[in-house]
Amino acid sequence: MSIITLTTDMGTRDHYVAAVKGRILGLLPGSSIVDVTHEVKPFDNAHTAFVVRNAWPNFPEGTVHVIGVNPEADAHTPHLAVKHAGHWFIGADNGIFSLIFEGRPEAVFTLNPTDDQDAMTFPTKCIFAPAACHLARGGAVEEIASPASGIRQMIGFTPATDQESIRGAVIHIDIYGNAVTNIHRDLFVRVVKDRSFRIAFGRSQNDITTIHRTYSEVPQGERVAFFGASGLLEIAVNKGAEGSGGGAARLFGLHVQDPVRIEMQDILPQRAYAS
Repeated sequence: MSIITLTTDMGTRDHYVAAVKGRILGLLPGSSIVDVTHEVKPFDNAHTAFVVRNAWPNFPEGTVHVIGVNPEADAHTPHLAVKHAGHWFIGADNGIFSLIFEGRPEAVFTLNPTDDQDAMTFPTKCIFAPAACHLARGGAVEEIASPASGIRQMIGFTPATDQESIRGAVIHIDIYGNAVTNIHRDLFVRVVKDRSFRIAFGRSQNDITTIHRTYSEVPQGERVAFFGASGLLEIAVNKGAEGSGGGAARLFGLHVQDPVRIEMQDILPQRAYAS
């Protein structure tokens, strides 16, 4: 089965997503179209990258991922088809690809120009959808694109570290108000080791000194820090979604790009994880 995923900032109140899906189904009947999300904040590459980065590894090899956020091209921003780990990613070379996966991609191609008159105003439908269908049916990428030298690089999800601290940031606020940081479990374990620590993200009275495994390990309404399914440190409130007391982002005034710092403490060692 041919699988094509869609990630856009188009929302669902207008006809745009339906038009893209209609184009795909017209070109590749029977294909499976998966909506990753259409609720990305308009033009927000960081949000887009976070969502796609955590979604694509769950799909089988051969899946084609269409990224319809900031899709416009210019002389310095071509449209690309990028292959990585057996998957194809289609979008504009605005730095988004470097935030979606680690390391160099297997191959990078610049999509050939099209004669479609609507291509400039609706590239997701007129350029990305046909390219995705071609690749999803097993067509040779050389038939629709030319080899490119690489992808544009952007500094993304890497925190700064030294022996006494990890200096990261909030990179995503989810629907529950959980603040997801760019601090990965592996980095935390490597730097913190068995030392005591303090997670600082605002007022000192809100600091957290223990990593828990689940929300339920703290009382309802209490702040909690844990590593989510993505391996990234999250700051949350147990049962703290909107309508039940408010999520961590609202209660603590957290926003994307706000600093989160893990500082080593000069006190007796304690377990990094709650037992």
